[in-house]
Amino acid sequence: MKYWLVSGLIAIVLLAIMCKGNHRTDPQDLPAIRQRVLTINTAFDKQIDQQIANVESNSSDQQLQQGFDQLRSTYKSMEWAVGYFMPETARFLNGPNLDEIELEENAVIEAEGLQTLEEYFYPSYQKEEKQQIIRFLKKLKNKSLAIDTYFEVNTLSLPQLMESLRNQIFRITTLGVTGFDTPISGKGLIESTHALNGVADVLAMIKEQVNHPEEIEKILVLISRTNSILGKSADRNQFDYLSLMDQHLNKISDALHQFRQLENIPSLNVNHPISPEASNLFSKEAFNPDFFVPSERQKMSSEKVVLGAKLFRDNILSGDQSRSCISCHHADKAFADGLKVPTTLSGAKMDRNTPSLSYSNYQHGQFWDMRREDLEGQSVDVITNKDEMHGSMDEIAKRLNQHKAYTKEFNKIYKTDTVENWQVQNVLASYVRSLSTFNSRFDRYMRGQSQLLTADEKAGFNLFVGKAKCATCHFVPLFNGTVPPEYAKTESEVLGVATDYHNRQLDPDRGRGRYHETVAQLQYSFKTPTIRNSSKTAPYMHNGGYVTLEQVMDFYNKGGGQQFGFKLDNQTLPTDTLGLTAKETAKIIAFLKTLDD
Repeated sequence: MKYWLVSGLIAIVLLAIMCKGNHRTDPQDLPAIRQRVLTINTAFDKQIDQQIANVESNSSDQQLQQGFDQLRSTYKSMEWAVGYFMPETARFLNGPNLDEIELEENAVIEAEGLQTLEEYFYPSYQKEEKQQIIRFLKKLKNKSLAIDTYFEVNTLSLPQLMESLRNQIFRITTLGVTGFDTPISGKGLIESTHALNGVADVLAMIKEQVNHPEEIEKILVLISRTNSILGKSADRNQFDYLSLMDQHLNKISDALHQFRQLENIPSLNVNHPISPEASNLFSKEAFNPDFFVPSERQKMSSEKVVLGAKLFRDNILSGDQSRSCISCHHADKAFADGLKVPTTLSGAKMDRNTPSLSYSNYQHGQFWDMRREDLEGQSVDVITNKDEMHGSMDEIAKRLNQHKAYTKEFNKIYKTDTVENWQVQNVLASYVRSLSTFNSRFDRYMRGQSQLLTADEKAGFNLFVGKAKCATCHFVPLFNGTVPPEYAKTESEVLGVATDYHNRQLDPDRGRGRYHETVAQLQYSFKTPTIRNSSKTAPYMHNGGYVTLEQVMDFYNKGGGQQFGFKLDNQTLPTDTLGLTAKETAKIIAFLKTLDD
């Protein structure tokens, strides 16, 4: 692994030497913007050297923390560029302090970057880890070199710039202000001012080159107002996150969208999870469901949805034709079933709770253990499982080909003479994808219906993001574990879930570890599902062992399995107690109910 990393870095440097200067012939290139990134990166690299020197000379804890804060702030000012153009570099430069698991290669890649370093500098400096700190700082220098190489070699166009700035506002909204980036220091709010200033700087640079400079001036004013509010944020636990997102960050996003339209800046022809027509992250049809399909031919259509809805309710899919999908996924329960665990065809109890299908399209990994990548694969597992439907895809296709009405509908959609297995999977998946309506009271509030939330519900959202830190795993606005703004990865977590809400014994289900026995990090790991419609989907957790939302909140409030004495060295849920009062918990639950469609 190290050999390939070194070889790859050498290749990048050689490419830079050979190609340097070629970008200057591209009339669409914005060389001044690229130079701005390079200038910031030079400062970043020098700050790393200074921080290494400070560590080696045993500087004071305060000086070391200030040096680290400066590093983070400098990175944030160029994050709009690195995060968009170099997502893999950004992932290792500022990703969570968790090892990366490459299942296809059966490899574990050590966590590194700013979030990893944060745990050495905060809450207090760990001087006994001096050599480890220096090692990680030197790794940062490698990332800085990669940034320098990229922006020396590659062009940067105006459409790319606008897309990257839009992504950065989404990143600030979902990861920056929520504290995902700064789990230990808790400085996400003030740090977001540097991220916004990075956006403002490059907009100011192009202001005199565009047809509507007044629109850029409007955006700069909005950013200045937002930074003023962020600059006064003394206590993240008391901050008004709802107002910040609704009245400030959304308005910046809207203004960027309007500027792009007025300037006729074309959208890039790339597959992106967020529609180019969406003015902000909370727009009615912001999310593109087809981003999550396996291939072009699996994209949604209204005809597929209608046919899939019919099949979803037809017993023809099960081996003995006694069950349909709707048997375990009830519409009034957000397509869960309300049981602790479902029963097998023979009447025995299964070992996991039936997950809701609501918003299940927006994740990379189906089932609690994420064993299938997409909804097409999920349907096959359920249909062919001997305990669930005990069917055969070949037999189902045969039955459907003998059914004139079904054959006619499939032919109309797919233009084939016979029904094929993949088509059955695809129409079922298309129907499930249609179940994501984004029409809750919360959604409508964020789209301008400001009378829809009560004071307690608003306070509940602010607690959800702030004191309870829920939004660092359940990312706004999908409220699941699919990481914004690229939405290329869905996280799983090790919580230490007990057999039931009494929290006396660790549940023996190893989750993802069941299929990856040699990967220590995945033992007892389960997907982070959406909490949309959660008031309809009780009981909770993978085993259905928690009957009410109050019990779930109590589990998180106390810090998960380790706090109950469970031996769980790989727990990813922070073990510190949240200190939520009963009234605060009630407000969070009130907010959760606003996510019901």
